[in-house]
Amino acid sequence: MAREYDVVVIGGGTGGYVAAIRAAQLGMKTAVVEKEHLGGTCLHKGCIPTKTFLRSAEIYRDAKKAKHFGVQISKIGLNLPQLQQRKQNVIEQLHQGIRGLMKKGKIDCYYGTGRLLGPSIFSPMAGGTVSVEMNDGSENVMLLPKHVILATGAKPRPLKGIEFDGKTVLNSDHLLELKELPKSIIIVGGGVIGIEWASCLNDFGVQVTVLEYGERILPQEDASISKEMEKQLIKRGIEIVTNAEVSPEAIEKSENAVTLNVKVKGDDKQFIAEKMLISIGRIGNVENIGLENTEIETESSFIKVNDVYQTKEKHIYAIGDCIGGAQLAHVAASEAIAAVEHIASGKRKTVNYRQIPRCVYSFPEVASIGLTEEEAKSLNYDVKIGSFPFKGVGKAVVQGDAEGFVKIIADKATDDLLGVHMIGPHVTNLISEASLALLLDATPWEIGEAIHPHPSLSEVFYEAALAVDGKAIHF
Repeated sequence: MAREYDVVVIGGGTGGYVAAIRAAQLGMKTAVVEKEHLGGTCLHKGCIPTKTFLRSAEIYRDAKKAKHFGVQISKIGLNLPQLQQRKQNVIEQLHQGIRGLMKKGKIDCYYGTGRLLGPSIFSPMAGGTVSVEMNDGSENVMLLPKHVILATGAKPRPLKGIEFDGKTVLNSDHLLELKELPKSIIIVGGGVIGIEWASCLNDFGVQVTVLEYGERILPQEDASISKEMEKQLIKRGIEIVTNAEVSPEAIEKSENAVTLNVKVKGDDKQFIAEKMLISIGRIGNVENIGLENTEIETESSFIKVNDVYQTKEKHIYAIGDCIGGAQLAHVAASEAIAAVEHIASGKRKTVNYRQIPRCVYSFPEVASIGLTEEEAKSLNYDVKIGSFPFKGVGKAVVQGDAEGFVKIIADKATDDLLGVHMIGPHVTNLISEASLALLLDATPWEIGEAIHPHPSLSEVFYEAALAVDGKAIHF
């Protein structure tokens, strides 16, 4: 017997479960199909476990500096099995929370592989039937939804011609399961994931080399942020190589090492390490979900959607990493809510991607929102810029972490806030004030008028806002 629903969500990651919760809140009978565990990549293989590793790296780093704060620690060591156990405990606690939310919302969960079917005896619409191949081996379940939301996520992108083997050539999933740390690692790719792992492994005592194909690491960030990050990583002993071209035929693998012969600005250079991490982005999970039974189109392994996340089949929506764009958990959640509310009311609530904060949880941290200086100028804005260093903030000096700065970009003609870029202590928390300021169309003057507590790290945002008009107090 086929089971009828208003909404069936295929994929139980952040976008998927948020879509299901919002649909249930709006009174729709809802089901989620998840082939592994609710929470998806973010909870089990991405955001949460990597930040658990980075938190341990932070504590380990601080412990080694304890004597500078008058604290004596006789023995400092890293217990990787204990770190792995804590990671699992954190994941399980949050996983149970999501399962509780499904129960609270009376959302049915099917654990298996969901596949869109073409027109059938169950439904005349392509994708009007979802077949679920259950993980427990029981008979396939047929779901009849009025609407489907595809939230199938993404997976690590391989380097053309090089296969992940889980031993020498790794992706980020493999790193999370390490039973022992390598002495050295080459990271191919200087984007967010590559830099976070470079920072973490460096703190753990691993010799790290980052090879970036482009002219600078963190290429999506403001150039000043990229430059400061490179300076700080090199200061910590991480080797950064830009304009590095890695080709499959230039790789030699043995059981205990990998050798790369790399073109760097036209010159041949060789790099050797125990492990290699390929971190060059992610590709959408669009295979084996029945897209061929529909008119849904893909491009470069991502599902094509309109401004309210409808595919070419108007009753089928797609959100999150499987549609490309900014592959962030909070983006997927925002897209989920927009898609569900369109299903419920026809309201065209689109996500303003210019107002999406971006974070890098390395040391130092990076956070940004809005336009970079380069982007603003390319759009013909006449910009004015304020910048303020953390070394001018008392709380940062007290904490012993005063590297970095905040940069604010505004439109000289209108005083509108265009972008905020931060690098330094806890900026992934501080960026929320910038996000609210951009949402409320605040000007730098208004940010400077808001009273910020002293001593606090938030004073850096206040001072940078004042600096836009040359009025910073402490620098």
